[in-house]
Amino acid sequence: MSGAGAPPSQPYDASGVKVAVVAASWHTQVMDGLVAGAERACAAYGIREPEVIRVPGTFELPVVAAALARAGYDAVVALGVVIRGGTPHFDYVCSAATDGLTQVSVVHAIPIGFGVLTCDNEQQALDRAGLEGSSEDKGWEATAAALDTARVVRGIRG
Repeated sequence: MSGAGAPPSQPYDASGVKVAVVAASWHTQVMDGLVAGAERACAAYGIREPEVIRVPGTFELPVVAAALARAGYDAVVALGVVIRGGTPHFDYVCSAATDGLTQVSVVHAIPIGFGVLTCDNEQQALDRAGLEGSSEDKGWEATAAALDTARVVRGIRG
């Protein structure tokens, strides 16, 4: 199980953290589960209404994350899913999304919760989407990681 060994995350009052969730639109059931997990995590951390923005696909996540960073958000949660097919498309999209989101995070010094599922098949994505019966909730996990990192960054900035 890939979730084994995950660090514990204890929600804290992050109500002053400005958070945006940017989510791809492909694979509606999986994406709706990821977004719901992100919203549940935000609520647990005291964030009542995170900005939720939908984009066409996972490839588009970095450009919107960069715009959100420039707009003054303290943390961005990037959610997407790419399912392997019979062409190299999977490799290109996964690499572009990962590299792009990393670049946004480093250049803007903003936490990006990485909730991009890179799966071999749809069942793997469903198992990680935080749906009823899923073994993992990557929307929650990505949000918790972004918020926990935002707290560290705020502590450094003073």
